[in-house]
Amino acid sequence: MRPWIFGGLRFCEARVWSMFRRAAPSLNLPDDYIKGNTEAEPLPLWIKPDKKLSVRDAMTLMRDHFEGTDLDMTKDVGAGPYCLPYRWRPLRWKTDEKDDTRYFNERAVSTQQTAFSFVTQARSWLPNPIGGVLWFGLDDTYSTVYVPMYCGMRSIPKTHSGEVADLFNFSWDSAFWVFNFVSNYAYSRYSLMITDIQILQEEMEGQFFADQPEVDKAALELYKKAPRLALDYLTQYSVKLGEETVKRWRKLGEFLMVKYLDGNIKTKQEKVEHPGYSKEWYKHVAKETGDRLRVPGKKKEEGH
Repeated sequence: MRPWIFGGLRFCEARVWSMFRRAAPSLNLPDDYIKGNTEAEPLPLWIKPDKKLSVRDAMTLMRDHFEGTDLDMTKDVGAGPYCLPYRWRPLRWKTDEKDDTRYFNERAVSTQQTAFSFVTQARSWLPNPIGGVLWFGLDDTYSTVYVPMYCGMRSIPKTHSGEVADLFNFSWDSAFWVFNFVSNYAYSRYSLMITDIQILQEEMEGQFFADQPEVDKAALELYKKAPRLALDYLTQYSVKLGEETVKRWRKLGEFLMVKYLDGNIKTKQEKVEHPGYSKEWYKHVAKETGDRLRVPGKKKEEGH
């Protein structure tokens, strides 16, 4: 029997397992170890991915709720009517203080508690100020936008600083608060709103990657003339992207508020739809409430 702690397996090793399984599906890594089977084979210390991973691949690995596995957080009743893959604290809980039985919530890679995350890019063939890039995102990894911040930058966007807000003071000028506003509003109708979020997320990150070769080229030409010119250029570029991202994400929040106001959905044709809940959720409600919410049927007339 190997020494192990359930929390270490389920809350930490499970996240490693989920990244490993996605980076190297060919390994078919079983989940019995991370589920707490003391006799199971532990996870390998490292793996070789099935293919070379790009920066975007790394970002994708950061976005995970155990989808498609037995631990999928969108599937059980805790996900609610809109398949929310998040559970609020505490991590462990009881249904009755008199009963010592304890339960827990899954702890996936993507979690609402994330303050910030990043993916680092290091390219040795370029001068350090250009070759090093910190792709930086605020809040939940699943709904953030990773913005390239070159390591040669000499100042940061004001929107990303502590000058405009803190944990106890909201501000529309704060990247932290803007991203938290969008994600927390989306948690209310997640399966619907996350689609809108991902459309803009994909568009913005895609544009950043498309522009990177030209940005690198321009910075390198300036660096050859005078390194200081390259630093100024990269600072201006990174700061501008950070501030523009916050503006666009704030507009996204406004868009979501309008589109999903009061449980309805406004279409592109300026029509208002009333989607209600899924059939599965209605069945669940009907089962839980019994006859309390059932509309009485008409009595059949005699002889009919």
